[in-house]
Amino acid sequence: MKYSQLIVFLLLILGLSSCISTQRLTYLQEEKSQIDSLMAVRKLQPPYRVQTNDLLSIRIKALDQELVAMFNPINDSEISATGEERLYYDGFRVDDHGNIRVPTLGEVNVLGYTLDEIREKIEKRLLADYFKEEANIFVTVKLAGVRYTTIGEIGSGSQVIYKDQVTIMEAIANAGDIEVTGDRTDVVILRQYPEGQKVHRIDLTNLDAIHSPYYYIQPNDLIIVKPLPQKSLGFGANGLETFSAIASVVTLFTSIILLSTRL
Repeated sequence: MKYSQLIVFLLLILGLSSCISTQRLTYLQEEKSQIDSLMAVRKLQPPYRVQTNDLLSIRIKALDQELVAMFNPINDSEISATGEERLYYDGFRVDDHGNIRVPTLGEVNVLGYTLDEIREKIEKRLLADYFKEEANIFVTVKLAGVRYTTIGEIGSGSQVIYKDQVTIMEAIANAGDIEVTGDRTDVVILRQYPEGQKVHRIDLTNLDAIHSPYYYIQPNDLIIVKPLPQKSLGFGANGLETFSAIASVVTLFTSIILLSTRL
């Protein structure tokens, strides 16, 4: 029976080590010294600079409605689609050369520009070639939502949130949250830059994550959540599942030992 006791002991140790602690599941944990303390105001995010494959929403208004119609992509009466489907039809996608094609204006280079800079650029071209100051031009340029993709131990797929700024916590919640077996301490963000792509990491179990430069996601981010080692061990995501798995293994080994001792 010494062998059976040893096996049971080893299995119990392995079972305890396979349980996922609450510290690895809880978001934005604070230290005791941080409880009820005032967090420093986070510095404002630098303005986003447009990248290839971004989708922009551009609208031009002026006193002369007939002339304005030449620049806007589609009139409201021409398409019945709404939401993201509508933006697919009348949004402006930034091509591989960093250009968008605006009706009448033609190609406009927007790569690396902020939204305000693009607005000013379009306004100058309109005033120089088509309108006078008295036309009272009003141009709005917005990102057509923040699009991102999630894969791994999280609801997978492409997501879109119609806001100017989106935190990674909002992005994760919108995707259906991270699975119990997902590693919240090392979330990977693959981000697009003009010179290529870079990999960034953020620990979402630490309250200091809100000060990370990657706490706010950007359009076309890929969020990757890796599995915890407990998933590959297959002992279960919670205590009940782990206990059931260990109990089954212990029962199997005990039966084998009892049968072998009788032979």
